[in-house]
Amino acid sequence: MMLLPEGFGLPPVPYLVGLLVSLVAVGYALFQRRPTLGERHIVGFTPWMAVGSCLHVHYVIGSLPAAVAPLAGTPAVYLTVAALAGGIWLGADLARVQLEQIPTVLFATGTTLLFPIVTAALWIGAVGLGAAVVWSIMALAVSLPITAVVWVILRQLNSSVSVTGVVGLLAVFGHVLDGVSTAVGIDVLGFGERTPLSRVIIDISSSLPTAELLGAGWLFVVVKAVVVGVVVSLFVEVVEEDPTQGYLLLGVIAAVGLGPGAHNLLLFAVVG
Repeated sequence: MMLLPEGFGLPPVPYLVGLLVSLVAVGYALFQRRPTLGERHIVGFTPWMAVGSCLHVHYVIGSLPAAVAPLAGTPAVYLTVAALAGGIWLGADLARVQLEQIPTVLFATGTTLLFPIVTAALWIGAVGLGAAVVWSIMALAVSLPITAVVWVILRQLNSSVSVTGVVGLLAVFGHVLDGVSTAVGIDVLGFGERTPLSRVIIDISSSLPTAELLGAGWLFVVVKAVVVGVVVSLFVEVVEEDPTQGYLLLGVIAAVGLGPGAHNLLLFAVVG
């Protein structure tokens, strides 16, 4: 249990069973139909990567009705969003939506759901133009050039990394955003880190002579950038040999970074 983040806990049995049944049903149906999955589809799922993490912010601040709150805990929220997004994808395929339009449908539905979730959290948090909101914006802004630098370095070290396309770039951005937002939360806003491994990295950084000048979060940003760079590079061959599997796995990697990053930004804005 030491490897699991704080707050990790399964929902009540009825909710867990319902989620698992839904996920298995949607997964089985998708497996049977085997709809096309490419780079544009993963990009279409991008808003969904943030839906779960932003929904979890409502769980953290206690703004969800008691009947649905268990669906937004950790790890239940991942199952909830996977079932919803998979259901939209399956529905679009069953409705015989044109193949080139399905990524647009995925992006539009995810964005439509994400907008009220974020808006409601900001409204409940009574957000003005406070310092925490500014720091959330700054974390996002700083993540963009860092992502660009990491991507350029990756392409210089291995030109073949470009085959991962927008999905590879999205994976880099997601993890850089997670790293930068975590650093801001720890060094500026006084938040803690819930994941044990991440805490180890931050503890190491805080013990270095650079801590007084640079804070404790900079090493976490560097580690995240290096690790995601290595991972994306390793997936070049997978994407070349089996684009469907490669893009799918890279999409999961992107979600693992983008989700926590989006969660940090919204949480800072609401309770920072």
